Amino acid sequence: MSEIAASEIVDTVPSALIVLNKDLIIASANRAFYQTFRTSRAETEGCLIYDLGNRQWDIPALRTLLESVIPHRASVEGFEVEHDFPTIGQRTMLVNARKIFHPGDDNDGSILLAIEDVSEERVARKESKRNWQLTQSVVDTIRDPLVVLESDMTVVTASRAFLTMFGIAQAEARGRRVSELGQHQWDVPALRHLMDKVLPENKPFENFEIEDTFPVLGRRVFNLNARKISQPGNHAHRMLLVFEDITDRKQRERDALMLTNEISHRIKNNLQIIVGLIAFEVRSTPLPCVQGYRSMQTRIGAIAQLYDLISHSSRGGAVALEGYLNEIATSISASLLGNATKIKIDVKADPIEIDPERAVPFGLLVNELATNAIKHAFPEGTGRVLLSATTRVADIELTIADNGIGISKVDDPKPTEKRGGDYVAIFVRQLGGLIVPTETESAGTSVTIRFPLHVAPPTSVGGLAA
Repeated sequence: MSEIAASEIVDTVPSALIVLNKDLIIASANRAFYQTFRTSRAETEGCLIYDLGNRQWDIPALRTLLESVIPHRASVEGFEVEHDFPTIGQRTMLVNARKIFHPGDDNDGSILLAIEDVSEERVARKESKRNWQLTQSVVDTIRDPLVVLESDMTVVTASRAFLTMFGIAQAEARGRRVSELGQHQWDVPALRHLMDKVLPENKPFENFEIEDTFPVLGRRVFNLNARKISQPGNHAHRMLLVFEDITDRKQRERDALMLTNEISHRIKNNLQIIVGLIAFEVRSTPLPCVQGYRSMQTRIGAIAQLYDLISHSSRGGAVALEGYLNEIATSISASLLGNATKIKIDVKADPIEIDPERAVPFGLLVNELATNAIKHAFPEGTGRVLLSATTRVADIELTIADNGIGISKVDDPKPTEKRGGDYVAIFVRQLGGLIVPTETESAGTSVTIRFPLHVAPPTSVGGLAA
């Protein structure tokens, strides 16, 4: 290869290159050297390296390399020099040095220096280290245990709270998969499935509940929250996984539910006793008063059925309308119809739940309308009553329909029956609903009440409840 071709190749190398003779005089340099250190060929070649420029190369570290290291070694790689150069400022240079021997040359040969400016890389590394230390400080101040995971679910770092709670050392956790921590108590298929969705689909998950017996902690319940985190300009993605210990809260909820169920069971029993006492009194009551006793019995029975549902509920509070309507139908059938009746009560309901506060007027309303239908719609003693509850956007529609003789054929209501209509109006008002006009295509009567699916929060004015 010709010297001209070799020179062109050297000039294309991005690293700064210089050749020193045995006396450390600069024999040549490439274009990258002149551009990096803002000097010219005339100012460089033939100059002692220490005298170059304003003696900016008279650096103790470089003297050590050239005078103490190179004479005893054929090459040196990765020798770092940090210096404040007058022309380019504070820089960090990575120097690789190699002795060059020419054929037939009995001298000590020349020295080739390759100088790479790694200042920005070192600054970025220091900045990254500072950011990491800041991140770790933030992580350690958070009370809830948390871990930062790589895309392969290995642990990048864990908070002090996490390490303390699970009895794991930082060195033991770092680089291991979450499923391998401890005694593999986090190796849960549902958790793996959720975490696999966070990074690829960028879908955070919240309040994923996991309950297990942990070797150090015993039986615990955790809420897990996870989301993808990324740094601007960096294509690497990580995941933040936060563990919230809700064991105590969960136990309080379970205790409250158990207490609610127990109280509801006792209330139901007391109401059933009252229903039984009324049934006993009916036996010796004059005929004109029997109907009033029967109405009272079914109303109290409807409330008793509500508390019976609550006492058997695994959730507490909310009441499933389908089950509630079935219980009311059973109670009415037992109180008013008997086993030999030809009047049937059917139930049709969407999977709807109602808060217990409104379940009482709801049950009493159903009882009142169904009782009215049974009393007046079927003079022949045969027919069908339908108790229906469906959703309509943000409302519940309650419909009590029968296939009886219709309202127009019923005699003028008696005072007690007018009072029953007053009860209906009261219960509708308590539900925050309204009676919707309906028309039946066939014989019979249909009454529809529409009320909100959820209770609206109270409005406030000036920060105070209106």
